[in-house]
Amino acid sequence: MMTGESPQDATANYADDRASPANNPIAPMRGVSDGKTTTVMSTHKGISGTIFEAAFVDPAYTWPPAEGQGKNAIELQASTALMRSAAPQDPIDELDDDEVSLTPSMMSSDDEGPTSPRSSSRRKTTQSRTATTKKKKGFRCCKSTDEQIISDPSMSDLVESPSSNSHRSSSSNRKGGSKAERRAERQRRILAKKKKRRREARARERYRRVPEGILIYRLDTSDRTITLVSGPSSNTDMNSLMRQMVVINARPSSDISRRGIVLTGVKGEIHTLVACEQRTAIAWLESMDMMLASKPNDATRAAMENQLGESIQMKRVLSQKSTHSNWAKGKESKLSQSERDQIEERYVNLAAYSNNLIRAGAFPNSQAKGKGKTTAGGGGGIYYTVTQIHDDGEAYDEETLESIAKRRAVIKDSWDFFRMVCSLLRDKRKYDEVFRKLQLDPVYSYLNSMTGLNDPGDDMAMGGNIGADKPITQMHFAEYDDMSNSQIAKDLVRRAEVALPSLVEICKALAGSLGMEEVGVGPVKDVSAAIRKAEKKYEGDVLKVTDYCRALLVVKDFSTLLALLELARDSFGPLIRRVKLSTLKSDRNAKPGGYRDCIINLELKDHICEIQIHMWPMWVICGVDGFRHYRHCLEYSTDTFGDPYEALAGLDRKTMAELIVMAEEAVADMPLETLEWYHEKFILDYFAEVGLFLHHGLYEWADTTLRALIKLRCQSPDIGPDHHETITLYKYLEQALRAQKRIDEADEVAAKITEYKELKTNEKFEADKSLWDQWVTEPFESIVDPNKKEREEEERIKKEVRASKKAWRKIREERFKFLDAN
Repeated sequence: MMTGESPQDATANYADDRASPANNPIAPMRGVSDGKTTTVMSTHKGISGTIFEAAFVDPAYTWPPAEGQGKNAIELQASTALMRSAAPQDPIDELDDDEVSLTPSMMSSDDEGPTSPRSSSRRKTTQSRTATTKKKKGFRCCKSTDEQIISDPSMSDLVESPSSNSHRSSSSNRKGGSKAERRAERQRRILAKKKKRRREARARERYRRVPEGILIYRLDTSDRTITLVSGPSSNTDMNSLMRQMVVINARPSSDISRRGIVLTGVKGEIHTLVACEQRTAIAWLESMDMMLASKPNDATRAAMENQLGESIQMKRVLSQKSTHSNWAKGKESKLSQSERDQIEERYVNLAAYSNNLIRAGAFPNSQAKGKGKTTAGGGGGIYYTVTQIHDDGEAYDEETLESIAKRRAVIKDSWDFFRMVCSLLRDKRKYDEVFRKLQLDPVYSYLNSMTGLNDPGDDMAMGGNIGADKPITQMHFAEYDDMSNSQIAKDLVRRAEVALPSLVEICKALAGSLGMEEVGVGPVKDVSAAIRKAEKKYEGDVLKVTDYCRALLVVKDFSTLLALLELARDSFGPLIRRVKLSTLKSDRNAKPGGYRDCIINLELKDHICEIQIHMWPMWVICGVDGFRHYRHCLEYSTDTFGDPYEALAGLDRKTMAELIVMAEEAVADMPLETLEWYHEKFILDYFAEVGLFLHHGLYEWADTTLRALIKLRCQSPDIGPDHHETITLYKYLEQALRAQKRIDEADEVAAKITEYKELKTNEKFEADKSLWDQWVTEPFESIVDPNKKEREEEERIKKEVRASKKAWRKIREERFKFLDAN
C-alpha cells in the first residue's frame, strides 16, 4: 500500500458557480476514497485492473492558467486502486455496526428493504465496491480501519448492469441462517447504506468544486473505459465533450505541452485528452499500453456491448489483435496475463511511491526558481496520489512498503547512472569541439610539430608507454630497500611537503610574468591515494607516482602556452625532467573523457613535482571538476559509447517504463513549458529522458521535448543555432521524425545537419588558406612536385609549420617581447 497526505481543500476560495450534481447529467456519481487506501472488488470474477482518476484540461480553456487564476490552487486527486475479483461465495463475517460493507449480493432485490423501489423492470443499477481503508502514521497501514463503498452508476442513461443477474443469483445462494441473524444483517445493511450515501455526498461535493477549465476523468483498465466524473465548466463545448469511451488505441499527441494523449474508442471516435501535469499523461499512457496488450476480458466485452451491442462491428473489434500496443510486440507479447498483472502492479507501485515523495516535497530541489517565478513540484503544485491493495483486501504492510522503496532505489540508481553517462558524453563532445576550434589557432601547427621531453605519451597505438614503462620516476633512496610500499609512499609525501613551497614560488613567477589569473596549488597527495594510483597504473610501484606535489596554471591560448614553455626552459631548464605535450597533438588520443592538457615535471629538493597547464577554453567546461569527469570516464569506459543512449541497450520494456517514472521525478519541479535556457540541470534531465522516449517508442514526446530543447539552445547566448550541441539535438530529432513517418520534416532537418558539416569544413579550409597565404609571401625555391604524390602531404605539413612558426614570431614580438630579455 502507498498513500500520501489527504488532499487539502485548495479550492475553498473559489466561488462555486457550477450546476448542481443532482441536475447535471454528467455530474460525479462515483464515490472516492479521498486519498485513503481502498480495496475495490470487481463484479466480474477473475478480472483485475487499475482505476485512475486525474485532472485534464477542458479544450475550451488554456493551461496553465494566467497568474492569479488558480495555477497552484487546483486540487488534483488521481487515486489508483488495483481491482481483484471477489468470489461470489466468499462468506460475510465479523461485521459490526462500526464497520459495515455492502457486497453485491447484499444489494440484491430480495433483501433491498423499504428504501429500494422495485416497480420498474429496467431500473438504475449500481456496481458496489467494498472499500477498506487502513491508517497509520506516515504511510497509512495496519492501524484503525474504515470501510467505504464506491458506487458506480451509469452517467446519464439508465443501463441495465450486465452483472445484475449474477448478483441476484448470488444473493439467493447466500440466504440462510436464523430469523434473528437475517434481521441483524438487514439492520447492518441499512446502516451501511447511510454511510455510503454520506461518502457519495462528500465525493460529489469535492468534484463539484473543481475549478474552471478542469475535467476529472477516470480510467478503469479492467474494462478499458474512460469516464468523465466531474461536471462541465461554463465554457465547455458540450457537443464535443468526451463523456465515456471504451479505448481500443492510445498514443502520445504532438501537443507542445507534452501532456496530450490521443484516444480511439470502440466506435471509431477519436478524442485528445491533455493532462494538467506531465506525470499524469505518462502514467496513463503506459497503463493503457499495458491494458491494450491483453485480450478483451468479460468486463471489456460487457462495456463494448453496451456501446455496440451484438453487431458485426463488435465481432470485428473483438477479433482484432493488439497491434497498436508496444507491450504486444517482441518478447513482451509472450507474457502471460498473470505476468502482465505483476508488471502493472510493480509499475503502479513505483509511480505511486514517486508521486507521494514529490507531493511531500522530499527532494532537495523542491522549488526551482527563475526570473522571479517559482514552480512548485511538491504539495504546493498539481499532484496526485496512487493507492493499491492486495487482492485479499489487506493493505500493504511495512515489509511490502520497504520492498517498494528498495525497488525505487534500484531504479533511481540506474537513472542516476544513465544521466551521468549523458553528462559525461556531453562534456566529452564539448572538449572535442573546443579542441577542434583550438586547432584553428595560427600557432597550432608549430606547437603540433614540437616534440616533448621524455614524452612517449599514453597512446599505445602511437608508440606510447603503458604505466609500468613511465620514463621518469621518483628518486630511489637506499633506505627504501627495507621499507614497504606504504612506508615509501609516506616518505614521498613528506618530501612533497618539503618541496611544495618551492613549487609555489615557481608558479607565482610564471603567472606573474605571463599575466595569468588562474593559479592553483593542490594538496599533497595522501598515502592511500598514491598507493591506489600505483596499483592501478604502475603495477604497484609508488615511485612512478610523480604528482605527490602538484600545482596548476591556466593559460589563455596556445600562444601563451608557447611563451610559458620558453620561459620555463630559460628560467629553470636544468630542473625540468619531462614536458608532456602528447594529448595536445592532433594525431594523438585525448585523455579518457576528451580532456587535453600539458604537463611539466621538475625536480625540486630531490622530489619530482608536477605543474599541470590547462587551456582556458577547455578548463571552463568543467573547471575543478574536470578530474572527476576524467575519473568517471576512465572508470566506466564511457569513451566506448558513440552515443549516450547506447547505455540503454538491452533493457526490457518494464525497466524502461520505470526509468521514465524516475525521469519525471527528476523534472517534477520544472515542467517543459516553464524551462529556460539557463536551467542546465533540467535541460540535461530532459535530454536523458528523450533517450528513454526514443527507446520506449514514445516518438511524439521525444519530438516535442527535442524541439523545446533546440529552442532553448538557440536562445542561449553561449550556444546558438549552429553550436555542436544544437546540431546533436537535431540529429535525434531527425531520428524521432523518421520513426513517425514524417519523412519531409526529417529531410529538412537532415539538410540543416549537412549544412552545418559543410560550414565546419569550410572553416578549416579558410584557416589552412590563411596559413598558406602567410607562407607564399616568403620567397621559396622548392615547389611541390606534382609527380611525387607520396611527398605532397609531408610538404604541406612542412609549409603549415613554417607559416605557423612565422605567426608565432609575430605574436611573440607583440605580446611577449620580455622573452628576449631572458
